[in-house]
Amino acid sequence: MRRAIFTLLLLFLWTSGLHAQADFYKGKTIKIIVGFTPGGFYDRWARLLSRMMGKYIPGNPEIIVQNMPGAGGLIAANHVYSVSKPDGLLLGALGYGIYLDQLVGRKEVQYDVIKFHWLGSPERSDQLIYMRADAPYQSIEDMQKAKEPAKCGSTGTAGTDYILARLLEEAFPPLKIHTVLGYPGGSEIDVAVERGEVVCRGMTSAPFFGREPFHSWRKKGFVRVLLVTNQKRDPRASEAPTIYELFEKHKTPEETRRVADVIIRGGDFGRPLVAPPGTSLERVRILREAHAKALQDAELVAEAKKGQMDMEPVSGQELQELAQKIMDQPPRVIERVKKILGN
Repeated sequence: MRRAIFTLLLLFLWTSGLHAQADFYKGKTIKIIVGFTPGGFYDRWARLLSRMMGKYIPGNPEIIVQNMPGAGGLIAANHVYSVSKPDGLLLGALGYGIYLDQLVGRKEVQYDVIKFHWLGSPERSDQLIYMRADAPYQSIEDMQKAKEPAKCGSTGTAGTDYILARLLEEAFPPLKIHTVLGYPGGSEIDVAVERGEVVCRGMTSAPFFGREPFHSWRKKGFVRVLLVTNQKRDPRASEAPTIYELFEKHKTPEETRRVADVIIRGGDFGRPLVAPPGTSLERVRILREAHAKALQDAELVAEAKKGQMDMEPVSGQELQELAQKIMDQPPRVIERVKKILGN
């Protein structure tokens, strides 16, 4: 008898919780802050998820997207962490490199990546560096020998472009890259490449193989890929060596390789969605489940495939554990990362 009463009580509490969350979200609007300009893959994923997640959240709230570009996603990360209310109505689609700005202690950082509630990511992100084909740098070795460093565009110190440039300088001396900071997003860097303001860019692989102008550029031979961070060569750019091949070729010291791996494997964050600290664990659970279910939605999968948006979903719990692990580094590694990133 007691067991039956206890079971009924649990069922009552569970259904009451569902009704409470449905009542909360019904008629509400969730806003996703994207740390980059419209048109890039962070923005495209946020908008695709905004159209799908709501039907998997009790109360079926509307979800809208707002772009807040700047400093490689750092401005948006600060806003989501410090300004937004932890009520489950404001989320952040942030650059995966934000953990590095915190790791090296940049004064602009107002967040703690461990305290974000990580909801999930639709993909993991390998990186590459592309170069204009008419530039006098056809390989990493050419960049090592060059009298003048190549000019690469960058969104900010948390951007893939900046991070990859500093890593290459550390791993393959005397290579130097002149990084031009301040572009609001990757699309603006690509325009700068077309104009000849800069000749190269470091970026994640998915948009390079998944959208314009890169389809046309590759067909015309306008750019070439100099390097990928994959474990194995990418068949879509089979001529480009992996960074691990280059480590072997140039006899890169083991400690430098370990530090590089901390930086490169941060791409496992992919294109993450987060909720601010203080958000109730029940709403975090609901949002994580909605994110995961949306990524299994047949309509979303079809749209992602049509848009050549690679999918390799990562759960919120996996990202939470990754954030904890990647921030737990020994002092020697942190000092090397600081040196590489110029802090």
